Amino acid sequence: MTLREGKIKRISVDEEMRKSYLSYAMSVIVGRALPDVRDGLKPVHRRLIYSMHQLGLSSNKPHRKSARIVGDTMGKYHPHGDQAIYDTLVGLAQDFTSRYPLVDPQGNFGSIDGDAAAATRYTEARLSRIAEELLTDIKKDTVDFVPNFDESLKEPVVMPARLPNLLLNGSTGIAVGMACHFPPHNLGEVCRAVTAYIDNPEMSLAETMKIMPGPDFPTGGAILGRSGILEAYQTGRGKLTVRGRTTIEEPKKKNGREKIVISEIPFQVNKARLVEQIAKLVRNKTIEGISDLRDESDRRGLRVVIDLKRDANAELILNHLHRHTQLQGTFGVINLALVNKEPQYLPLHEIFGHFINHRIEVIERRSRYELSHARQRAHIVEGLMLALDDIDNIVNTLRAATNVHVATEKLMSGWSFSAAQAKAILEMRLSRLVALERDKLSEEYDELRKKIAYLEELLGSRAMIQGLIKDDLLELAEKYGDPRRTAIVAAEQELSKLDFVADEQVVVAITHQGYIKRMEIDAYKTQGRGGSGVTGISTKEEDFVDQLFIAYNHDYLLCFTTSGRCYWLRVFDIPMASRLARGKAIVNLLKLDKDERLNAVVPVRDLDSDKHYLVMATAQGFVKRIAVNLFSNVRKDGIYALTLRPEDRLIGVRLTDGKQQVMLATRYGKAMRCEETQFRAQGRSAQGVIGVKLSEENSDDAVVGMAVVDPEKLAESGLLTATVNGYGKRTPVEDYRLINRGGQGVINIKTTLRNGAVIATRLVDGSEEMLMMSEGGMVVRTRVADVSEVGRNTQGVRLMRMKDDDHLSAIAILINEDEEPVEPEETSSPQSS
Repeated sequence: MTLREGKIKRISVDEEMRKSYLSYAMSVIVGRALPDVRDGLKPVHRRLIYSMHQLGLSSNKPHRKSARIVGDTMGKYHPHGDQAIYDTLVGLAQDFTSRYPLVDPQGNFGSIDGDAAAATRYTEARLSRIAEELLTDIKKDTVDFVPNFDESLKEPVVMPARLPNLLLNGSTGIAVGMACHFPPHNLGEVCRAVTAYIDNPEMSLAETMKIMPGPDFPTGGAILGRSGILEAYQTGRGKLTVRGRTTIEEPKKKNGREKIVISEIPFQVNKARLVEQIAKLVRNKTIEGISDLRDESDRRGLRVVIDLKRDANAELILNHLHRHTQLQGTFGVINLALVNKEPQYLPLHEIFGHFINHRIEVIERRSRYELSHARQRAHIVEGLMLALDDIDNIVNTLRAATNVHVATEKLMSGWSFSAAQAKAILEMRLSRLVALERDKLSEEYDELRKKIAYLEELLGSRAMIQGLIKDDLLELAEKYGDPRRTAIVAAEQELSKLDFVADEQVVVAITHQGYIKRMEIDAYKTQGRGGSGVTGISTKEEDFVDQLFIAYNHDYLLCFTTSGRCYWLRVFDIPMASRLARGKAIVNLLKLDKDERLNAVVPVRDLDSDKHYLVMATAQGFVKRIAVNLFSNVRKDGIYALTLRPEDRLIGVRLTDGKQQVMLATRYGKAMRCEETQFRAQGRSAQGVIGVKLSEENSDDAVVGMAVVDPEKLAESGLLTATVNGYGKRTPVEDYRLINRGGQGVINIKTTLRNGAVIATRLVDGSEEMLMMSEGGMVVRTRVADVSEVGRNTQGVRLMRMKDDDHLSAIAILINEDEEPVEPEETSSPQSS
């Protein structure tokens, strides 16, 4: 309620608050935060530039102290604090903030590291050449002027702006309930695009983007993809993925190390903070493989050098930098500007349209101004020429006049001169009486007549005005145009976990009770044959390792269970652990059913291949061959891979190309070799066919090993056999004759009391290394060549010394790390158990 003249007026608080807040919001929106679509300037920018113009600080004049500029702007046009005005001046002068700086600075105006500019008393400034293009013709009544804050002076509502500054330098502002974020663009591209739009207002965005492909940031970098640009140009809003420019420098010396060099960073990113981010990630071990980080930036440009360790993967580290630092980020485009003092979201072509309409109005007003002055001057020249034709009588009349007023009246009455003509005649110098001056007046009059005719024609023709706008833009593009700084590259798919894991060889161990872990191969040192080993895993009581194989981090793992189901897993999803760690329960990685456990695992590179097969063998001697692509769409809850008979289980699965030979080895020392083609390809629900007959004398006989043999490498292939008591041998594969499937095979090794039963067989060529692990968790790494190569009907030698009550449980063959991984089209990932 308010008291007025003794009366109480009742008002609604809600309505009063709504009106007051709306008034405040519109004041912020119009008077501070948002740029005008016509000149791309906020009020503080416009007032600062106009104040510098009034001070005469053009680009060809000496610089003036910033304190003088700030004080003049604040005292005359913008009474909102000197620091805010100076911050605006600094932003307009920084070449890493403005694509085309409107202020030419002198002194310390800050840095891309976030260093503040020096105080106003230490820095100087003047208008840049391009800023003068915004002020062109401002004195020719091209724009409206309004009183300043105290109505003592006039200030322009908008600049004439020969250039579309809103697109060139962009703009950022936060208003009440809204914000703007215009990206900067390349001047030459924008001018040519607006010119093309004038010629064809119906042109599509695709045609426009051929001329003006996207934003062009002052700090360079790159924009990933065009979809965000297209969305922003269509709707006025969009997201751009921006990235700094980096290069990987190869070492100059033989034993040197690679370097990642950052030469450009995304727009509005603080370089010092970026370097701090990287250093923090290295300290926290989020990014590994970096040995040194230094900023080598100087006057020649930005240069941040990241030294890598000798075994580091540069591409992998670069992916981490893009993921975890501001080296890659998002620029949110919000094309919100004032149109007739109202905020509007503006698609690109609407920005073009508003700028063109503004330039049409400016040119029309300038033309009317020039036409008026040309007509006035032509009128004066006509009077002067008439006076010269009768100069003797005019002189006599003037000599007879008693004063100027009388002389003026006589000229107007005697010769019908206007007051303006009479005044010009009275002010005419005697030098005008010479013949040369008369000729000059005649020429001037002819030029004025032509100018008047041209301006009258221009004001009557929209096409001529548009042609003039085009000429201006093309001239400015030629005058100020520069090469594009920001590259626009094809969009990359969103980085997945795969992009942050190096594709390196690892050891995967699986225990009998269902624990799994991934270890580095270098965790084990090579020992001689017969060594006692080192602790390779800390198992629970009554648990032991029963699967140990080599794979690459990027491999797919096809995990086969006791129930005949198959699950999908990536190697890098297995937690990395130390030698002594027990690992993680498989049930936490795979969605296994109750009482279901893993029985066989195969690393595979390409699940979509129709040229590769999986050969499965069961403990009861059955074999099944199935195409790999039948497992390409494995679900989280698994799919059936084969149907198992009662009391049977998988003992191994191998990847083949359909032209291999299959070897099966039994617990009691028999082995057989046959062609893979003897096993026809079957579907996932099939049970398989008989591969080898088991011993009738030993009821617990079972198949314990399966291998696939390349016929072309038969001569150099050997079968490594290991027994439960730590003994074994290596036998040439050629010693095992080819037989048909379904037979009992031939003798492989003597399963004596010393040896015990066979626990595993592996296909080797003698150049590999192998890991052996006992049920107690002891591990030995040794060379396969150290194992003697002997005949089939022998006992072999000691492979690993067993402690009391301990038994050999698993062996794995290591691929030579100097060899290149085999391509998926030829075979699988590295051979596994």
